[in-house]
Amino acid sequence: MTRFWTLLVLLACALVGAGPAAAHTRSESHSAWTIDGAVVHLNFSVADLEAKRITADGGRPGDAALVAYLGPRLGVTAEGKPCKLAAPPRLLAAAPGFRRAEFQYACPSPRSLRLVDHAFFELVSTHVNFAQVQRPDGDFAEQLITADDQGLDLGEGEGGGLQSAGFLRFVLMGVLHIFTGVDHQSFLLGLVLISRRLRDLVFVVTGFTIGHSLTLALAVTGIIRPHAEYIDALVALTIALIGAENVSVASGRPGTVALWTGGGLMLVAGLRLLGIGLLPPLLLIGSAIFAANYIMVSGHLRDAGRVRLVVTLVFGLIHGFGFAADLLESKLPPEKLAEILVGFNVGVEIGQLTIVLALTGLVLLLTRVRLTLPRPIVVDVCAAGLVAVGSYWFMARSFA
Repeated sequence: MTRFWTLLVLLACALVGAGPAAAHTRSESHSAWTIDGAVVHLNFSVADLEAKRITADGGRPGDAALVAYLGPRLGVTAEGKPCKLAAPPRLLAAAPGFRRAEFQYACPSPRSLRLVDHAFFELVSTHVNFAQVQRPDGDFAEQLITADDQGLDLGEGEGGGLQSAGFLRFVLMGVLHIFTGVDHQSFLLGLVLISRRLRDLVFVVTGFTIGHSLTLALAVTGIIRPHAEYIDALVALTIALIGAENVSVASGRPGTVALWTGGGLMLVAGLRLLGIGLLPPLLLIGSAIFAANYIMVSGHLRDAGRVRLVVTLVFGLIHGFGFAADLLESKLPPEKLAEILVGFNVGVEIGQLTIVLALTGLVLLLTRVRLTLPRPIVVDVCAAGLVAVGSYWFMARSFA
């Protein structure tokens, strides 16, 4: 298992380079198109974090700079001819941390309309725009605009997005979710950390896979629809907990670690009762009880492999709802639900295995030249880092 420890260091460096702001985020924007005959109204929304990409210094662009960037990259064509702006673009009020611009286009004809969006694709090839289209007949649709097809052809009805997507498209979405989800990668790092043997790693990965597959199916089929902000916070909490377990095992003091973990969550619950924070108090209290008992039990078992299968199944249930966020942003065609679930899940597994196998190959190379580090150093540093990063993300998502 020596090769695993160098792998942990490489993953930790990748996490530090990504930074907290990149947690569970991807390059995305949102657009709302309203078709009114030959007139098309567009509201384009983008996060400040995304808008900063267009400036040379990475600072927040001014209103004029944002409009100047979006103007040439957004538009509508009718029968192949560009539609003209009916009014100057303007910035509208938006939620904190976001920018929203309004455009209105007058087309020469209401036939064969194509909605065009080239914004941010030249900066990030994996950028995705979630487009909502209100048609003249009142029909409402949600579709995806990607670098492969930077527009929606209303004349074809289906346009792009999931309505006409194939199995490989769903697989690719699952892969990209893992590659762009730093918090999911962080959790996987924690699973490897607590696995002293290959058998232990099989147990925890199996539990995690069963858990996220179950809740992904429940969320996508509409049986359960949790609050997204609650899930984001709980995903961060699982990262902190998996790091805390490593700390408790390495230090041999599970009682102390459990006390601090449960006490911290109880403090957050107390603040929520005073009106500070977003998460429900009962959710926080339940998390505190679960976290304290989880650390105590795992810290006193000599062989916790099978127990961790159950625990990581619980964690997988939470991450599964996070995985479902990609799909719930789009209109899911009922006739393709089975194909979507299988494809996206396959993509998630491919993403996880690709990261581990690619780095393992590099680790084997480093092992040959004897550049591995002692296990205690790797565990202590990486576990402490997971606790710090997971706690930061949890607090940010609980009080933002």
